[in-house]
Amino acid sequence: MSSKPQALPVTYLRPPRGWIPLNLSQLWAYRELIYFLTWRDIKVRYKQAVLGVGWAILQPILHMVIFTIIFSRLAGLKPDAGIDPDLYPIFSFAALLPWQLFQGALQRSSISLVANSNLLTKIYFPRLIIPFSAVAAGLVDFGFSFLVLVGLMLFYGVALSWNMVWLPLLMLLALLAALAVGLWLAALNVQYRDVQHMVPFLIQAWMYASPVAYSLDLIPADGPWRVLYALNPMVGVIQGFRWALLGAAPPSQIMWVSVAMVVVLLVSGLYYFRSMERTFADTV
Repeated sequence: MSSKPQALPVTYLRPPRGWIPLNLSQLWAYRELIYFLTWRDIKVRYKQAVLGVGWAILQPILHMVIFTIIFSRLAGLKPDAGIDPDLYPIFSFAALLPWQLFQGALQRSSISLVANSNLLTKIYFPRLIIPFSAVAAGLVDFGFSFLVLVGLMLFYGVALSWNMVWLPLLMLLALLAALAVGLWLAALNVQYRDVQHMVPFLIQAWMYASPVAYSLDLIPADGPWRVLYALNPMVGVIQGFRWALLGAAPPSQIMWVSVAMVVVLLVSGLYYFRSMERTFADTV
């Protein structure tokens, strides 16, 4: 006697309507996909590259040399008060370290949806995974650059401080700042491809608006100027790195302003990304 075959369950995927929950628990459920996409981005970036991960070391070193010649030797800019002027190379490198982490994460995340259009149109998975993996891929470069910084500190006789235990949290803040802005730009780039041409200019202007090559002491401490300046979230991150590594003035109030700005950008970016997610596959 033959038994009637049972029908297989059918799952329908429909775009959500109304108020869209973030449902961040899906990211944990798809954590293996985040790992594989992150590892893929790392391998693709260095595939057939002559120097390989050497680019992660060469770029901040070249920037440090240029900043030292132009801003320190020619323009006469000094590090923060209490830091030996001869330590300007490390002073600038300590800022370049989190800045390049932020810059690379922002560049990759802002174009991540368009770059992975083949995945968006073929299979279902939480779309937040794509910018998340693009941001996480920069940690490898940061690791190699940090080893160079430790070597420079030993060469210049700069003692390592217990304040360095705060560096992981400062790294996380830099990555969250890049992710927050990257979510906005990635979603906008699907609709308007002009965004990907705007990103390099945005990053370049953002660097000069951050205390990478110069000291925070140039911003007047009296009045609202320093608090307004700290609305740039990288101000708190960079000053935090210099405090943890070189004993610069603690960020204190500046850090809280930068953290609050990251939270606002991240929450709004997450909700905007989710609200646009239903159109990605059709538009990209």
